[in-house]
Parts: sequence; C-alpha cells; structure tokens
Amino acid sequence: MAILENIRKRTTVLILIIGLALFAFVISGVFSSSNFSGGKVGSSVAEVNGEDISIDEFRAEVETASRRYGPTVTSTQLVNMIYDQEIRKTLLNQQFEDLGIDVESDQIIEFVKTSGYAQIPDFLDENGFFNETIFRSAIADWKANDPLRYDAWLQDEKAIIQAAKESIYFNLIRGGVGATLTEGKLDYKLANDKVGIEYVRVPYTSIPDSTIEVSKSEIQAYIDEHKKLFEQGKARDIRFVYFEEKPSAEDENAVKEAITALMEDVVEYSEAKDANDTIKGFKNTTDMVAFLDRNSDTKYDTIYKAKKDLPSVVADTLFTLEIGDIYGPYKDGDFYKVSKIMGKKANGSVKASHILIGWAGAERVSPTVTRTKEEAEVKAKELLAEAKKADVQFTTLARDNSDGPSAPRGGDLGYFQEGVMADAFNDFSFGNPVGTIGLVETQFGYHIVKVDDKQDILQIATLARAIEPSEETINTLFTDATKFEMATTDAAAENFGDIARESNYTIRPVNKIKEMEENLPGLGAQRSIVQWVFNDETSVGDIQRFNVNNGYAVVQLTKKYQKGVMSPEDASFIALPEIRKERKAAQIIAANQGKALDAIASDNNVTVSTASALTIKSPTIPGSGREPLVVGTAFALEQGQTSSLIKGNTGVFLVKVTNKTAAPEVDNYSTYAQSLQTSAAATVNGAVYNALRDKAEIEDNRATFY
Repeated sequence: MAILENIRKRTTVLILIIGLALFAFVISGVFSSSNFSGGKVGSSVAEVNGEDISIDEFRAEVETASRRYGPTVTSTQLVNMIYDQEIRKTLLNQQFEDLGIDVESDQIIEFVKTSGYAQIPDFLDENGFFNETIFRSAIADWKANDPLRYDAWLQDEKAIIQAAKESIYFNLIRGGVGATLTEGKLDYKLANDKVGIEYVRVPYTSIPDSTIEVSKSEIQAYIDEHKKLFEQGKARDIRFVYFEEKPSAEDENAVKEAITALMEDVVEYSEAKDANDTIKGFKNTTDMVAFLDRNSDTKYDTIYKAKKDLPSVVADTLFTLEIGDIYGPYKDGDFYKVSKIMGKKANGSVKASHILIGWAGAERVSPTVTRTKEEAEVKAKELLAEAKKADVQFTTLARDNSDGPSAPRGGDLGYFQEGVMADAFNDFSFGNPVGTIGLVETQFGYHIVKVDDKQDILQIATLARAIEPSEETINTLFTDATKFEMATTDAAAENFGDIARESNYTIRPVNKIKEMEENLPGLGAQRSIVQWVFNDETSVGDIQRFNVNNGYAVVQLTKKYQKGVMSPEDASFIALPEIRKERKAAQIIAANQGKALDAIASDNNVTVSTASALTIKSPTIPGSGREPLVVGTAFALEQGQTSSLIKGNTGVFLVKVTNKTAAPEVDNYSTYAQSLQTSAAATVNGAVYNALRDKAEIEDNRATFY
C-alpha cells in the first residue's frame, strides 16, 4: 500500500502525464455523461466504500453472462462471478478517479491493436493487417446500419477502456517496484549461505493432549490476543437425511425379467389375420433395426467395435463368441443388456505408429517446414533404414524427427479401422503383418510406418433397458420422506438423530455453509436449502423437506454463526492446539533447562540428529519439517556454539552449530536483483487488488436478491 500512497502523492504529476487529454476524442460516445454516469437506480446489490452497485445493472450483467456461458454455469455461479467482477471494477475505478487515470482515443486504438479485436475481419486491410482508418469506418457503419452489432461493440468498448485503464494503473505501480543490488546480494546470501547443525528435538506429541487442561476463559483470552485469526462471516450448520429416488431390488428384477422375455418368440392372436401370429424375439428376429426401435432404450449401432470400445464388464466374453451367439442379460451401469454378435472382422482394427517427413507445400504441413519434396524423400529413406535396425527404438526416432502432431507420443496413432487414414497409409497398415516397417507417400508427406498391433472387431446388436425406479418405489419413497419429516417436526429438535437412527437412515452433516453457496456435499446444487437456512424466520432446530436431485432431503438447521469474532466454542478447534503447544513448550523447556544435547536426548527418549546445508531461504530440517526460527537461530550462532532451548513449530529444539559456510562472493548481484524485481512485478495485479479489497468497506447484499 505504500506504493499506492506514493502514487496518490503524485496525483498532480500523473494527471499532467497521463491525463493531458481528458477531453479525449470519443470513438463511439462511451465517455458521454449518459453512459458514464452509472445510472444507479433501485436497490444496490453491494456497496463499496459508500458507492452503490445497482441491482438493475448487476442483473443486466448476469443476463449477458448467462447468454455467453449457457447451461454450463449455474445461476448462482454466474451471480458470484459477476459480483467478484463488479467489486473489482468498482474498487479499481475508485483508484482511477483518485489518480486521474483516463484513456484517450489513441490509447484505445493502441490497445485494440495488441488485442484479439485486431483480428476481426472488419478491421483488416487487403493484406490482413489491422487498419485504424478501416476500424473507425467499421464502427461508424455499424452505428448507422447495424444497431445490434453496434450495441454489442459498445459493451466491448467499455471492456477495452476498463482494460486500458487497468493496464496504465498496474504499470504505474509495477514501475515503482524495484530491487537494489544490496537486496539482490541479500537474497543471494539467504539462498546460499549454509549452516550445519547437531540438534535434539523433543516433539510436542511426547506430551498427551489429555494432560493439558484448557479453560473457556483461556480460549477467550487467546481469541482476544489474535482477533484477526478468529474473524468469521455468517454461516450455518445443517444435518439432513437423503431419500434417494433409486430402483429397488424388485425394480431391477422386473427389468431383467422384461428383457429376458423379449429373447424368445411369442405367439399372439392377430385380429387382422383372425389367427395366431408368431412375433419374433431378439434371438430370431430378421429385422434387428425395427426390433430394437420397438423394444430397446438404445438403437441398433451397425458400426464395428474394437474391444476397447465395448463395456469392460463383457468385452472379453463378447470376443469369444461367434456370429449369431447371444450373451446376457448382464448389468452394465444403469442398464440391463443382451448382446448378439451380428458380424466379425478379423484384424479389422490396426494400431500403428509413424514418422512424418513433410515438405513445403504439403497438406497441413507446419509453417516451419521448408525442405523440398526431394529433400523430404531423401530424409525419409534415411530414417526408414535407421528404423529397421534391430537396436533402434522407433518411438525415440519418431519423437526426435517426426513433423506430425503425434511426435510427442513417439508417433503413436492408436487403433483405427479401414477408411480412416489416407489411402496409401490405410493399405499399408491393413495389408502388412504386425511388426512391418515401411515407407508410404500421402498428401501430408512421407510416412515411415510401423504396424504395432491388430485386433478383431465386432458388429453387435444390443437390447438394453434402463433400470429405473417404478411408480410404486417412487410413491413409497415420498411416503417415507413425509413420515420422517412429520415425525421429526412433531418431536423435540434434538430427537432428529434418534428418529433417523431408529429407522436406519443415514444422517449427513454439512457445516459452515456460506450465504452465497450453492452446492451441498451429497446433494449437489441446492440453492433453495441455503436460502432457507439463512432466512431470518428459520430458527435453529427447524426442519424442512426439500425436493432435490433424484429424491428428497429432510433438513434440520443445527447452528447459526453470526458475522464477527468466533465464540470460544467455535474457535476451540483453532485455539486449543496452539494453547496446548504453548503449554507443552513451557513444560519441556522447564524440564530440560541447562541440560546438554546428550542429556536431553537420554531423558526424553529421543536421538541427537544432524542436518547440513541449511539455508534461511528454505528453512526446512529433514525429519522435522519447516522450522524458520530454529534455522534462523542457528545462523545467529558462531561455529561450535550451542543455543538455548528454542520453541519450534513441531517441538522444542537445542541446536549446536557444527559448521558455517559463507556463499562465495560474485562480481555483480544485478542478476539476483533483477530476479527479485521480476518476481515482485509478476504479483502486482493480484497483490494490489487483494490489498484494496481487504482495506475496503464492502456491504454484500447478494443474498437479498438471489
């Protein structure tokens, strides 16, 4: 934040340098008062440092995002995404206003030139390059003749202006980030000065937690000393019983029986013929397409399949069958199936690898390939001879020489059937035995091809029926859920668990639900449940039944957390381990004060250990983990000197320095200073925004509207 303060002090200078043209040329009227006044009407979805974010504008942004992302993003995810976006934009715009940062027409043009907008065909000249005159003309034409496209451009233009301002702002801050040679030298020494130690560690786990009694008042005192650590937002705890709408064992058997009944021929009376008629079953039908259309939940797929394309539960079995053989019924996921072998092709699928040597002008060739066709042929023949040598790895040869996209995979093309590859490639692969290596030419270049494997392929007809809950099962589930809801609602709140256990229902807790969360473990997206638990009229102990994905959930609100500092009960899981560690450290230090390494090791049943080449930049002690205070203390000692007892992260240490090695001096530390500067500059955007957000006063009203 010091950088930001310095920028504020130089506001006048910045205005002179950056904002000399606040009367900037307006490309399309985005800077007009009607467009930039904000139009804040109605209630606000948030307030940032006293500035409202209008719910009307917010909803418009959510609607636009909804059209852009479609069903891939839920409504709550969209709301949260746009909220974060608007908070960021508002905070940064407040900074822009304070600093006088604005953009001119020329700056917008320069930004467009270096962005994806520069590739829009309407903005390109006859040579395919962005042209400023054509750009301005296209915008003017849209305004006059294509209002919808012009309105879309206005939104794009706002985004461009925002991005340009952000670029100026962050570049200004980045320009103030630097590192001196002295800082570079310090960083070098922190990473390369080394110390070796002999040490003993008495771990905190040597004292059982049960021996350390901590009172509620002590936890409260710890909270008071570390309030920042125990700040919390509004949250809720719930527990629920899930009544899942799934098929019963009877439902599964019914589907299995139904599919089995379709196997054989059936004799039925035909009114049209006034005689019995034989309806062919799955085994004997002569029109498989029509049969499966009438009787199966999946249609007849005539494509031949390799073993890898079949369900793993039956693939091996199906490949042992002959044409006309039937296997099933078998269960595959949520289906019962019966499969019949309709066709079989020996070696119908080939696995091959290749090395592609392209030439300039070949189809889909990389622009980096400049060799002629003649040069490509010479190289291909050389590689063919090399590939045929007994001690050569084809995959390595392909990885190092192929121009094709399969080069990183060692040229592996996987399995393919006839007709997929180019004709010459196809004929070689299917016409030669496994292990053959040869040269073929296609429109893509010369290929050194290796036939890796061949597999049979099958044409299979599969009669499938989905295993679904019956109407009786669904009705029973609803009845059970309703009875449980009524029983728990009529009983005392604390009896929810007892009633669930009596009925052998599983109780699932979900803790610390936030106000704008949507997904609940075990239930998925359930915004209605979250809204209910945060409703002011919902009290702890209240119970409600909800329709959820594939069933019902009977939910009980078990706890409310208010915004502010945690209570001792809620904070105990954080505070207790730290308080116990403090107490254990005091006990260990008191019991071992004044003792030497060997005595401490003997008295505490631990060993004296050594560690070498420790650095301050990576203060990790093998076997003990990260211990910055211990390593830092060692660096402060002279060789041969022993420390006092040190309270570390994992235990109490006593350290003796066995050797110290100073990093060799270098002529110039500019490389290390530059590395520090680059690293710091790379974090500017995120670090500055996070600092602004942490400092800001933000009132979040999303839950009021969503």
